[in-house]
Amino acid sequence: MSAQESSTPLGQVRGLGSSHHGGGHWLRERLTSAALLLLGIWLIVSLVLLPSLDRATLAEWLKSASGFVPMFLFVVTAFVHAIDGLKVVVDDYVHDAGNNLALNGLILFAGIGGGAWALFSLLKIAFGAAA
Repeated sequence: MSAQESSTPLGQVRGLGSSHHGGGHWLRERLTSAALLLLGIWLIVSLVLLPSLDRATLAEWLKSASGFVPMFLFVVTAFVHAIDGLKVVVDDYVHDAGNNLALNGLILFAGIGGGAWALFSLLKIAFGAAA
């Protein structure tokens, strides 16, 4: 008797599990969520504690290590988390292999491009290049 011919629900689904893939992905989603929560709280508290939110004050804040390093981590973590989350949505809802590949590629390239642009902007501010 095969698994599909079994009379019990458990017998029908045996062997159809996850095959132990995705555990690392699941853990990375949870860790990036926790990191974004902590970094988001840091960002809000830091902005509230600044004397003003004008361009010069924010640029000076981002030039300090206490502003630049967590903001750098925030940007990287946010883009990694966004790419992972969008890929899960595409994998769950787009069943055509060609469309799935194309959308996952688009998400990856857009995420890397957006992250690179954000980090370039942050580095430009932090190292004092003229805007």
